[in-house]
Amino acid sequence: MSDNMKKIPPKMPPKMPPNRHGGVPMKIEGMKLDPKVIKRIFSYMSKKHIVLLLCVVACIFLSSLANVYSSLFLEDLIDGYIKPMLLNGSDDFSGLLSMLLRMAGLFALGIVATFTYNRIMVVVAQGVLKKVRDEMFTHMQSLPIKYFDTNSHGDIMSRYTNDIDTLRQMISQTVPQVISSAVTIVVTFTAMVTSSIPLTSVVIICVAFMLFFTGKIASQSGKFFMKQQDALGDVNGYIEEMMTGQKVIKVFCREDKTKEIFDEKNEELYRNAFSANKFVNMLGPINNNLGHLQYVILAIAGCFLAILTAAGKFPESGFMSIFTISAGTVVAFLQLSRSFTMPVNQISQQMNSVVMAMAGAKRIFDVIDEESEADEGYVSLVNAKYGDNGEITETAEHTGLWAWKHPHEDGTTTYTKLEGEVRFFDVDFGYNEEKIVLHNISLYAEPGQKVAFVGSTGAGKTTITNLINRFYDIADGKIRYDGININKIKKSDLRRSLGIVLQDTNLFTGTVKENIRYGNLDATDEQIIEAAKLANAHSFISRLPQGYDTLLTNNGANLSQGQRQLISIARAAVADPPVMILDEATSSIDTRTEALVQKGMDALMKGRTVFVIAHRLSTVMNSDVIMVLEKGVIIERGTHEDLIAKKGKYYQLYTGAFELE
Repeated sequence: MSDNMKKIPPKMPPKMPPNRHGGVPMKIEGMKLDPKVIKRIFSYMSKKHIVLLLCVVACIFLSSLANVYSSLFLEDLIDGYIKPMLLNGSDDFSGLLSMLLRMAGLFALGIVATFTYNRIMVVVAQGVLKKVRDEMFTHMQSLPIKYFDTNSHGDIMSRYTNDIDTLRQMISQTVPQVISSAVTIVVTFTAMVTSSIPLTSVVIICVAFMLFFTGKIASQSGKFFMKQQDALGDVNGYIEEMMTGQKVIKVFCREDKTKEIFDEKNEELYRNAFSANKFVNMLGPINNNLGHLQYVILAIAGCFLAILTAAGKFPESGFMSIFTISAGTVVAFLQLSRSFTMPVNQISQQMNSVVMAMAGAKRIFDVIDEESEADEGYVSLVNAKYGDNGEITETAEHTGLWAWKHPHEDGTTTYTKLEGEVRFFDVDFGYNEEKIVLHNISLYAEPGQKVAFVGSTGAGKTTITNLINRFYDIADGKIRYDGININKIKKSDLRRSLGIVLQDTNLFTGTVKENIRYGNLDATDEQIIEAAKLANAHSFISRLPQGYDTLLTNNGANLSQGQRQLISIARAAVADPPVMILDEATSSIDTRTEALVQKGMDALMKGRTVFVIAHRLSTVMNSDVIMVLEKGVIIERGTHEDLIAKKGKYYQLYTGAFELE
């Protein structure tokens, strides 16, 4: 075996058992507040968002100052106005009015600041989420087909919806709440220390108990929030699958079985959500009761110290003077203690949102961190023109002629005419290490030839075509396209040279014209109509309410399956590729329509290399070569007449002695 034919160890996916719907189960671990994850979330903030966030902090600081001053106002009101007024018997209310107006101004400032920072956080949160969605969707386009084959579509959608929403809640609600609480704690603590150090010590002890219980409960709930998000994705995946298969469910009367499976998945989600939230919901009552207990202790201790102070038991200087306290200070301190413990309690209650956001962020970053489809190709497809001497040169104009641009290590560049010659040399392939599905496949498709694959389901027909466009890479052997190893060709350029019509049609929301133009975004209306005529789709399109401007939604639900397939064929025709892959392209078309389509297909295939996969042998009889596959091996090859004369498997299929499974 030559050097370029040496066996290369296949790049196999990690051994992870698929779940019931094709998804790979995620490893569940105890969720912690990973600083790296938090830092990564906030890395999506632009300089503008950072400036806005600083404005939020400033507004929160003003709001917290207004809140703290309202507590200190009670001390001034009692000790500076009410107490002297009672002792002196004064009836002058001008001082009280002045104090109330000053307090009203501070409250108004706090209200404006709170309103402002909440509005700003909406801008910041939505800006960050837009960048996350953009990066997630952009990266998803670079992922290999294998990722979508092994992950539930509903679970992927759940990451765009439910997991993104957990980030929204955290950024728009939790972040400002935590910042507000932190600023309030700092400002309030400073005010408490200046008011009474002994009473502040009592508050510190009570808060330490709150933080202890918060930490214990949060550590228990974290792992369940991660399981909850995974279970939610699994439920969404199942719902998406069942909505797609409603007709099949009703035909086979499987409503009860479907509901039974859903109940199991919903029960799993319920258990995880219950376990996660039961711990977090314990925080509120525990911390509230600790706050009430703290309030009672402070009231008793404060009153006791105020009475002793009034009785002159504490000196005006020295260490014992720190126990001196007035009645107004006791009232103000009780209010400050509320202002101090309330944000501590709020932060603990926000742990629910934070942990859910961490779980959601992990699932989002799992998609973003998924390895992109590898592409080491350097041969590109370019517009070309041919001189009188046959020399190929590159041109910026669209000439309708294409060539492979092949740069070499010595700095030279060669051009190879795009003709559509495909060769397989001893190709082996398996979706995993344990099961090889193609064995020693060798074939040769000359430019303009029609090559047909027939065989039972699972024989490897579609797999061969998936290797041509490199949806999957081979484990061993070599595939050459116009004499070039396809591993050297850029995947985007390779696929641009191929047209494919699948058994399962996919139409997008838009007009009929836009769906056909999807094959060639530069196609004119005339080219679109010509492609539709080639596929024999023009007749039924013309009878639609708005003709080519008829809007299609929900994968073309307002069309028949055959009509959708005809549009799919027209889409491939307008791309005008040199190589066509037709994977059961006429399987959804009735016999009468098939005869019309076959004429269009013959015109479409003229001058192109065509690979056809079909169960209906009538569609492949005129092929230049027919290959019969069985268990990943080509067991027969030849023309229709040759294979009939051999009286082998193809003969049995054609005569009905053996039927395709």
